[in-house]
Amino acid sequence: MGMKERMHTGEIYDPNDENVLKEQIICLDRLYDFNNTRPTDLEKRGEMLKEMFAEIGENCYIEPPLHSNWGGKHVHFGNNVYCNFNLTLVDDTHIYVGDNVLFAPNVIVATAGHPLDADLRRKAYQYNMPVRIGNNCWIGAGAKIMPGVTIGDNTVIGAGSVVTKDIPSGVLAYGVPCRVAREIGEHDREYYFKDLKIDYGKL
Repeated sequence: MGMKERMHTGEIYDPNDENVLKEQIICLDRLYDFNNTRPTDLEKRGEMLKEMFAEIGENCYIEPPLHSNWGGKHVHFGNNVYCNFNLTLVDDTHIYVGDNVLFAPNVIVATAGHPLDADLRRKAYQYNMPVRIGNNCWIGAGAKIMPGVTIGDNTVIGAGSVVTKDIPSGVLAYGVPCRVAREIGEHDREYYFKDLKIDYGKL
């Protein structure tokens, strides 16, 4: 098994392998072009993302700059995904994102890790674990999602959180490390912020 194949098995591999770098640099060139598009180039951006990403659904928007180890090559987006500026996708292996997901500014989704053994790190060895984010999630500003994490449907991750373990569906979770604070329920259908009520008649 070559180094490229090991990227997606969870095994330790050498990211500086010649075959790995040869393919990666092509992806990074495409990412550079995407980040240098003009705000009026919306149609062009959409076409570029279809070429860059493993999968990308309808009505997805990514605000440049986007940072990504593989330019989205291992990223799978559903429909209606919105990404504010400075999203970082460490997509050395696969990142799966469902429908109707919001990424606030400066979010990091990381699939790559390095061994704790210093000798292996000096040789730049790493391993990758996939990340999965469900439908209808909101990832708050500056949140960091670590390798191997799964976040369930309809969940909100608070700003600045460091998500090191799986988070279930339908909850508000935040903190360092990120923990479930409470379920999202009837109260949240009536109030949108503190004591401010939702006026459904105006929506």
